[in-house]
Amino acid sequence: MSVTAITSFSLSFTAASLRPELARIVAESYLELGDWDLTKERILSSNALQCRSASSGIRLERELRQRLKTLTASQITLLAQATAEDRAAIAWLAACKHIRFVFEFAAEVLRDKLAAHDPVLRHSDYEAYVESKGLTHRELAQLTPSSKNKIRQVLLRMLSEAGLLAKAPSVGIIQRPTLSPTVIRVITSDSPAWLAGFLVPDSEISSH
Repeated sequence: MSVTAITSFSLSFTAASLRPELARIVAESYLELGDWDLTKERILSSNALQCRSASSGIRLERELRQRLKTLTASQITLLAQATAEDRAAIAWLAACKHIRFVFEFAAEVLRDKLAAHDPVLRHSDYEAYVESKGLTHRELAQLTPSSKNKIRQVLLRMLSEAGLLAKAPSVGIIQRPTLSPTVIRVITSDSPAWLAGFLVPDSEISSH
């Protein structure tokens, strides 16, 4: 499976989990203004994301904007106008498109476990993923323990917000989210390969 649009192996995504409601605010501003720089200026000057400090607002706006810039026009429009469930799906899509670490964890680890009929996500699954990726991405191997913990926390929160992970005594129970026909359409018109981030098996992806 090839997803050519995905960005570098960024690990600086901890400024925000999915935050679909805040992503909607950014999307609405962009659709009205049609310019990302103007959108940034409006969001920050009005404190539209309701941050307690200017520095946290800058970090949050930057992270959300970078994710949304990977979306197609129809995906941004859906994020701004859709139901809460569809908004969460598009916010997750934006995270997958911007953060390779996040996309590959879902597409490789979670999908493989579901295919093996092992829906229980364990700490060892995450640690094995980080260790394997650290072999080819030195930035992972160089993380401090506190940074590793923060990345894990935010990733797990994203998975929960996106409906891919249900609460359980373990880390969580992996589940494939239900996507509306509208969400499926805006994803497949871009690239069906992104459906892997929603735990869709390759046999189904190839049919789109």
